[in-house]
Amino acid sequence: MLRFAPSPTGDMHIDTLRVAIINFLVAQQKKESFLVRIEDAAIKESQEDREGKDTEIMQILEKFALTHASVFHQSEHLRIHQTLAVKLLEEGKAFVCTCSPELLEANHSCSGDCENKDKTEHTKLKESAIPFVLRLKKPKVPIEFHDLLQGDISIHPDEVDAFIILRADGTPTANFATACDDMLSGVSMVIRDAEQLKHTPRQIYIQKLLDYNIETIYVHLPTLTDTNSVKWMFEQGYIPDAIINYLLILGYDNVPSEIFTLPEAIAWFRLENLSQTTSKFEIDKLRFINREHLRRMDDKQLSTLFGFADTDVGKLAKLYLDEASTINELALKIRPIFAPKAFEGKWQKEMKIMQDIIFNAPMIDDFNAFKNYIMLESGLKEENFIKPLRVLLTGAEYGPKLSDIYPLIKSYLLEIAS
Repeated sequence: MLRFAPSPTGDMHIDTLRVAIINFLVAQQKKESFLVRIEDAAIKESQEDREGKDTEIMQILEKFALTHASVFHQSEHLRIHQTLAVKLLEEGKAFVCTCSPELLEANHSCSGDCENKDKTEHTKLKESAIPFVLRLKKPKVPIEFHDLLQGDISIHPDEVDAFIILRADGTPTANFATACDDMLSGVSMVIRDAEQLKHTPRQIYIQKLLDYNIETIYVHLPTLTDTNSVKWMFEQGYIPDAIINYLLILGYDNVPSEIFTLPEAIAWFRLENLSQTTSKFEIDKLRFINREHLRRMDDKQLSTLFGFADTDVGKLAKLYLDEASTINELALKIRPIFAPKAFEGKWQKEMKIMQDIIFNAPMIDDFNAFKNYIMLESGLKEENFIKPLRVLLTGAEYGPKLSDIYPLIKSYLLEIAS
């Protein structure tokens, strides 16, 4: 079992999406289930601040075709988290702490006296109004584990304090909820950002105290810098296949092909080939990859991005890929072609003459025949002919050859010339 465990706060960032993609990919390779867990049990933001973020997360996963076997909110396991915390207390592995916030701030940790309290103190405190938390007792031996990218890691007991597992309001801390849910779900491999590495020793220690001894493989991915939100990427006109493509080659050694889809990557991607160093997110590289994926896209499918379902419109869009790299940039080329033309400026007289001729002309398949017909009927020549004809047909003075454009727009000619 592999899992993606995002927090429903703020917009999803590209580095978080990368974690989801790699977890899904490895799950496909290992033929194991892919679980989505919304980690909302320990967050402090109000319901209003995170309203709808869990839905946004699921919508993004759907856009990237990252299908999951199951999904749940971590808060659904609140009673289980509380039960497991009390179990640790009853077994003498955790203790009740009544240190005040002021005392904790002064000492930077529990005073130490709480650890000597009898577990029966828990019952008394529940009946009183005195706030308390549950803490784990400090480990007595090093916490050791192997990370597939970071190597062997050993944490001395002194580096781990008697940390809180259950807050005064009865909610679990993030580390405790995460460790419990990974255990309960049977997660066999944890793939996440390197920033989460600092939490791993505590989570391993929690599972050990809960007598969970099934080995978990850990992979902490090198951090990405200069990233944006996934929402921003969509707003700029980048497509899912291109984003996946770029995120999988970032920091990857010996990519067999620069342009590929996620199903293709499943055949060759290996976690061991990822760099251990931080990678910079370079938008120019993504622009190149996005353009190449637009070239590979089915013509009819590409046309739907501009409100059509026409193979010719898709081919028309691809004519502009030498000067455009995103959906937005292509739209700036395609939409003026089909938009009403402004008969004003330098070429307004010539354009009006041509428009009248086109409205009364027969259907002409060949561009040269069409051009010669308009030229003969209008009496216009050279620069007084080609430039205004281009503006009438495309809404711009420059662009791909009209001889390439015309066969793809001829069926829309009356609409275009209006």
